[in-house]
Amino acid sequence: MSVLRVGCPMWAHRPWVGPFYPSGTKPGTELALYTTWCNAVEGNTTFYAEPSVATVEKWAEQSPDTFRFAFKLPRLITHDKRLHDVATEVRSFLDVIEPLGDRVGPVQVQLPPSFGPDDVEILLGFLRRLPADRSWALELRHLGFFENTAARERVDRVCTDRGIARVVLDTRPLHAGPVDSDAAIEEKRTKPAVPVLTDVAGPHPIVRVIGEDRPDGTMAGLLAWVPQVVEWLADGRTPYVFVHQPENLHSPGLARAFHAAVADEVDDLEPLPEPAGQTSMF
Repeated sequence: MSVLRVGCPMWAHRPWVGPFYPSGTKPGTELALYTTWCNAVEGNTTFYAEPSVATVEKWAEQSPDTFRFAFKLPRLITHDKRLHDVATEVRSFLDVIEPLGDRVGPVQVQLPPSFGPDDVEILLGFLRRLPADRSWALELRHLGFFENTAARERVDRVCTDRGIARVVLDTRPLHAGPVDSDAAIEEKRTKPAVPVLTDVAGPHPIVRVIGEDRPDGTMAGLLAWVPQVVEWLADGRTPYVFVHQPENLHSPGLARAFHAAVADEVDDLEPLPEPAGQTSMF
């Protein structure tokens, strides 16, 4: 069957208790419930620090084999050391998440907006040294990589040769919508409006749709991706679509609604699990 992975940036979000998780859900138990709503997660927690062995073992216990974590490399590697001399840190991270086995989806290399075409040599060297036994995805945020054709083409060639996916950051719904919360103001400040490019998607393209406070505005942004995702599925790819909102109040329901919209167009799409507990969509 065709597989579309959908999810959110996290699973332990306490405002989801009631709308999505049963009342009384205890902290630390949310992952098992989340895996009944979505079949993937970004796992932003690893961006801030490498998890402990005990934490990873807990994640393995709470997630089924069919679930996928699209972890981000720790910011120590991408933002602090900016890919310089990070072989030890990359290997340490991969060793820590190894107990999750096939639950580990594409590992995301999210670079800061200050990492631009002037750093292309260090980037290309880093990409070429990534272990081939893991799936990888690269997110670029410096506008120079979208405007500088030569630098972008060099990166694209390496990604294509090594099967590295490109992460598409779609902030159009965020920047088009009204600002209703302090979180939305912060999101607009930190999430750049970079061009949306899908020509080098790789075998497991990742789309991060950054929505607005209102669920209907975010849903409209998601629905714009249905034709592209249908095309990727027809090509035999496994897309990942992650839903963000400034406060992420409705994200699990929006992710499922997007999956349902694609299922209306793809007859053999693997279904999502039945949600445990509450069944509010948004």
